[in-house]
Amino acid sequence: MNWTPNRRVGWIALGVFALDQAAKLVVLRHLSPTEERVIIDGFFKFVRWTNTGAAWSSFRDHNNYLAAVSILALAGLIFWRRHFHIQLIWGQISLGLIFGGIAGNLFDRLYYHEVIDFLRFYLYRRSGAEIGFPAFNVADSAICVGVGLLILISWRHEPQRAGSGGEKAAA
Repeated sequence: MNWTPNRRVGWIALGVFALDQAAKLVVLRHLSPTEERVIIDGFFKFVRWTNTGAAWSSFRDHNNYLAAVSILALAGLIFWRRHFHIQLIWGQISLGLIFGGIAGNLFDRLYYHEVIDFLRFYLYRRSGAEIGFPAFNVADSAICVGVGLLILISWRHEPQRAGSGGEKAAA
């Protein structure tokens, strides 16, 4: 198979999407809506939470609006992908992660009318009360890692500008 940049991005996106949906299917089949499975007490557990909003439940109950934003974001990223270092392997990986993550959560919004979250990190306060990071899923993780990679790639490959910082750009 000829691994063109677009093909590599597509296969990575498909892999992320499949892993995300498979993990969510396992959660839906094996955890009731209120059930939690502690993996590391005081640190990590599997939960079955749903979210009709965005990160940290912002825009709660705006699922259709967020689905439309996801479609537009995905379309825009696909259309302008050449501006995101797609010629580099790390650019292809980052775009594949982002595309697959957006597609995974978009599928949830369209099929379940909410996003399924199941990974929960938390700590206990001295009082015994639990505090923690909001639950998330494989798609959320892929988007965050993909965006982080894009930021690193952009920073590493930023063109030197003549006259910036008192130095001339190398010719």
